[in-house]
Amino acid sequence: MAVVFQPTKGLVDIPTHYCPGCTHGVIHRLVGEVLEELEVIDKAIGVAPVGCSVLAYDYFACDMFEAAHGRAPAVATGVKRVKPDSVVFTYQGDGDLAAIGTAEIVHAAARGENIVTIFVNNCIYGMTGGQMAPTTLPGQVTQTSPYGRDAKTQGNPIRVSEMLATLDGPCYIERVSIDTVPNINKAKKAIKKAFQNQIDGKGFSMVEVLSVCPTNWGMSPVESMTWLKENMIPYYPLGVKKDTSVEVK
Repeated sequence: MAVVFQPTKGLVDIPTHYCPGCTHGVIHRLVGEVLEELEVIDKAIGVAPVGCSVLAYDYFACDMFEAAHGRAPAVATGVKRVKPDSVVFTYQGDGDLAAIGTAEIVHAAARGENIVTIFVNNCIYGMTGGQMAPTTLPGQVTQTSPYGRDAKTQGNPIRVSEMLATLDGPCYIERVSIDTVPNINKAKKAIKKAFQNQIDGKGFSMVEVLSVCPTNWGMSPVESMTWLKENMIPYYPLGVKKDTSVEVK
């Protein structure tokens, strides 16, 4: 019998701790497949920070570091400089990267560090109970914005990809989504391009992935996918924000 589907060797075959309907597992799968297809599992080193991805070291079939909250880009910078032949990536959520880790990601990008960042944006703090995050949308209800985020008192959401794209250092920045199969395929293509950029020594790459959090959004998984499509994508438009990896002739 022909094998038409099998687990990727880039992930460890164990149950995960993620909530039902969470799409971290989908994103993990994409990263794992890319590591396998590029044949870099044995030389890959991932950095997991604090947040829903805090246990990522249990799932990826490569060496992993655990970083303090928000400090994954700094740790990844050190790892890559000490082991330049390794393939180094961070896997971070919005509560980590866009809040306590803002300075770390901005300066790693500004320096053009030859690393990959997978940035999972679900507009909320997941692991700690659903507080408002820097990416929470205007009017969105969270534990700390029970009447909806009010931009007048709580500020506007941060479009991280657009912000980093203004810097000279980054090589490649793209925002993708996992709400449909076609978008999942585009997400994998973007992730693979980011890792290939690092292998080719082209510099800093970040892929922002719009994701869902059914538990803290108070929705079913199906409702969450609809909410992502109708609310997140209009505010966080998909597409390439910067790409200097292709030479213009």
